[in-house]
Amino acid sequence: MKTQLELAREGVITPQMKTVARDENLTPEYVCGKVAQGEIVIPNNPNRKNQKVVGIGTGLRTKVNASIGTSSDIYDIDLEVRKARAIQEEGADTLMELSAGGDLDKVRQTVLDSTDLPVGNVPLYQAFHDTARKYKNPNKMDPEFLFDLIEKQLADGLSFMAIHCGINQFSIERMRNQGFRYGGLVSKGGTFMVSWMEYNKKENPLYEQFDRVCALMKKYDAVLSLGNGIRAGAIHDSHDRAQMAEMIVNCELAELGREMGCQMMVEGPGHVPLDEIEGNIMLEKRMSGNAPYYVLGPLPCDIGAGYDHITAAIGAANSARYGADLICYITPAEHLALPNEADVREGVRVTRLAVHIGDVAKYPDRRDRERLVSLARRDSRWDDMMRLLMFPDKAEEVRKSRSPENEKTCTMCGDFCAMQRGMSLFENDIRGDKVSPKGDMPN
Repeated sequence: MKTQLELAREGVITPQMKTVARDENLTPEYVCGKVAQGEIVIPNNPNRKNQKVVGIGTGLRTKVNASIGTSSDIYDIDLEVRKARAIQEEGADTLMELSAGGDLDKVRQTVLDSTDLPVGNVPLYQAFHDTARKYKNPNKMDPEFLFDLIEKQLADGLSFMAIHCGINQFSIERMRNQGFRYGGLVSKGGTFMVSWMEYNKKENPLYEQFDRVCALMKKYDAVLSLGNGIRAGAIHDSHDRAQMAEMIVNCELAELGREMGCQMMVEGPGHVPLDEIEGNIMLEKRMSGNAPYYVLGPLPCDIGAGYDHITAAIGAANSARYGADLICYITPAEHLALPNEADVREGVRVTRLAVHIGDVAKYPDRRDRERLVSLARRDSRWDDMMRLLMFPDKAEEVRKSRSPENEKTCTMCGDFCAMQRGMSLFENDIRGDKVSPKGDMPN
């Protein structure tokens, strides 16, 4: 079986490319060309039938990923199913199943059966989890078990994987030489791989046998997302030598993976001050040959726990603006607890709004919905306005809870409605594209 990348290089426009083109209002030729260059990926493992087709990359709408998963403290498969369904209902584009407690095979299969979104994971979680159960020491993980597990999970139908190939002895040495970090290590998979390397005095097998990783991913045409295992967990660690060492390796591996015919993404950092986000994305794009960039957050400050979905939304809007292609949501529970169903709903909504803000800046020619909602608001056409909003249910709930006497206005201004007074002054002067369209507004 050839991958989407290999087929695109032969000039073959696949059904998946056609679907992406239709959904994004682009030509199939454009999508095929960008897939051939490695600038668009389509996570679509053929072992999983009827999953949603999603394109990630250059020229496309910035996508939102939402993550779920059990922990050693909370193991509730029904909760994970409810979260997976909530994530899809709220409009996320992809889902990562990141369980680290309980029967991980059962959780993964149950989640795969409960959604048609493309699903990804981090195989190191189960590799270390199962090894710890068997030997009481995750550092005794057998690399052969890890590679067998990657294939097993791919055969189950996972369409993308975050695999920590870029951690190596050189990046660990940078960590030591810089005096460790303010925020420590925050990636579970990355930290346990560093621990394994230190305990066994060996190189990362995912880095040493990168061609083997790519061969497995190609077999199932899954997207290899090069994990950000040494990402910064504090803005004071942003772009330190250890993080940059891993980023350089990941960008180089992205190029090597594409040469092998494997679809590739690069993962980006967690905590980044606002003034560094543009530079971070520029570096990834330049060093990787414009590989799709999957950004975790980012969080531009460290003191927002409880509201870190808002903190991350600010970072996400800027990341989308400057060229990030896939943003992993943050929920209100970040840094505090395992998210519940309400947390994941709020996380998806806030992140969707954030990436839309970024896309409004990134694609100035795609702002017509903003114009139409403004016209509806100006004209006090409340039903039309509601249809155009991203979250009409929330808007309706607020409006109905505080209904005005005059249905044309709202209780913010009442008789002093600026929109009503402005229209009374300038209604006869409206012309051009400032004239409201006739008929029903589009959704």
